[in-house]
Amino acid sequence: MITSAWPYINYVPHLGTLIPILSADVVARYYRLKGEEVLYVTGSDEHGTPIEVEAVRRGIPPKQLTDENHAKVVELFDRWNVQFDNYSRTESPTHKEFVQKHYMQIYENGHIFTEETDMTYCENCQRFLPDRFIEGKCPYCGYESARGDQCESCGRLLEPVKLIDPYCVICKGKPALKRTKHWYFDLPRFSERLLQFIEENKRLPDNARNFSLNLLKEGLKPRALTRDNKWGIPAPFPGAEDKTIYVWVEAVLGYVSATIEYFKKHGDGEKWKDFWFNKEAKTLYFIGKDNIPFHTLILPALLLASNEGYNLPWNVSTNEFLQFKEEAFSKSRRIGIWIDEALELFPADYWRYFLMATRPETKDTNFTWKTFIEKVNADLNDSFGNFIHRTITFLNRNFDHTVPASTLEEDDKEVLEEVRKKLMQIGELIENCRLQSAVNTVMEISRLGNRYLNEKEPWNQLKTDPRKAANTIYVAAQIVKTLAITSAPFMPQTAQKTWNLLNMPGIVHEQKWEEAIIPLPPGHKVNKAKPLFSKITLTEDELEAKLEEIRQRREG
Repeated sequence: MITSAWPYINYVPHLGTLIPILSADVVARYYRLKGEEVLYVTGSDEHGTPIEVEAVRRGIPPKQLTDENHAKVVELFDRWNVQFDNYSRTESPTHKEFVQKHYMQIYENGHIFTEETDMTYCENCQRFLPDRFIEGKCPYCGYESARGDQCESCGRLLEPVKLIDPYCVICKGKPALKRTKHWYFDLPRFSERLLQFIEENKRLPDNARNFSLNLLKEGLKPRALTRDNKWGIPAPFPGAEDKTIYVWVEAVLGYVSATIEYFKKHGDGEKWKDFWFNKEAKTLYFIGKDNIPFHTLILPALLLASNEGYNLPWNVSTNEFLQFKEEAFSKSRRIGIWIDEALELFPADYWRYFLMATRPETKDTNFTWKTFIEKVNADLNDSFGNFIHRTITFLNRNFDHTVPASTLEEDDKEVLEEVRKKLMQIGELIENCRLQSAVNTVMEISRLGNRYLNEKEPWNQLKTDPRKAANTIYVAAQIVKTLAITSAPFMPQTAQKTWNLLNMPGIVHEQKWEEAIIPLPPGHKVNKAKPLFSKITLTEDELEAKLEEIRQRREG
């Protein structure tokens, strides 16, 4: 089972939010090509205070906002060619039912307690100020605009009463403290089992492992499960009729509910258990680093607390942040490029390639138009696209669109063996969630193909030794086929276009990974060459101006 963090849909996601979703899509596509039984589930996270805040600002009900945004993102993800098995939402009846049932189970198991506490309250707005209804200075790093649930700068989990100089985000007034009763999950009770889980899971990336171990070392605190707001899933506990379940501890259970929902829709209501209880099954999560504690500590603890024997995360692939002009992409502060804007500028595969080729795996990376232009022009157009176009064009012009017979020499065989090794390497890299290296290795195959053509010069071989020219273009055609398969997880539209150029039957995504090195037979007819990419001719300033023009048109 493959999942990605559920995008919070108070607004259309930005490119930074998209990275875990695309990463999961790449890996899901790869495992399907490998013949595995794959289920990729995620959905729209639509409860909690950010939605309420945005709805209050717009003067509309929260459900109206999330209905609109859910429909938008479903359509946008389709245009980005993300191949979900089930893209759900937290307003799903299946999700609501599962969350309430799961928490009642934990409650009955004795892992939930109540406590009266002083919470921030805005007298002017006549409401409690949980989570993102309140901002202030982070008590840990001093960040000035820390939210009531988590600091966007240092990633620490927060409580509203911990903020320094807090204020209501609606009216900017200073809050008072008011007594209220809440239900808490006894997270510290699971410290030892969580420590064992983290230490024994050797697949966790260093950022997820180290962050989690530091939190365990500091000592876990009980986590509030309820909130004093109306937009969310009603808390099922006796006496909690005016409370909702806290969005962070509700949405993480969506991975389970979306699996249940998928199999309900497909008429196999018990099949979901194969993914969650069968110990041979693997659950693979893709998230940003700000989501680490919720997936390495809170979700595993919630699963353990049920005593049902759920599978804990097999791996939690955690990317660092993609920055924009040296600042973090931010939905709340609206800094960056949004996924709808991106598609108005360039086709999805340009962005899919760029975001995976620069995926922030070990450190934050910075988006610049300069880097984007370089990656598209040098990699996609001049290397990948150029090699395929040269090969197909040469077959069209000189071999009547036909893959010729060959009598390969040693250096030809060595090139095909190097391609085979790179195919194996790409698979290993994807399986280890090193997607940046994997897609760059795909690009290395196209560079190898271009070098091979340049060294062999088949246009001259035609004049001096046509047999050698046939050998060369035969090898080049096999490399094109390898590129069609290996690019499929990363650039699905481009892969299909390449498959079509080769005149191969069926859909490239329904092939097997090993098909990449099964030779095209002599006599196989290819189609007429067509360019796969176009060079970007606009300057950085012109692209920035075009982005601003898109925004002004939408706002207007």
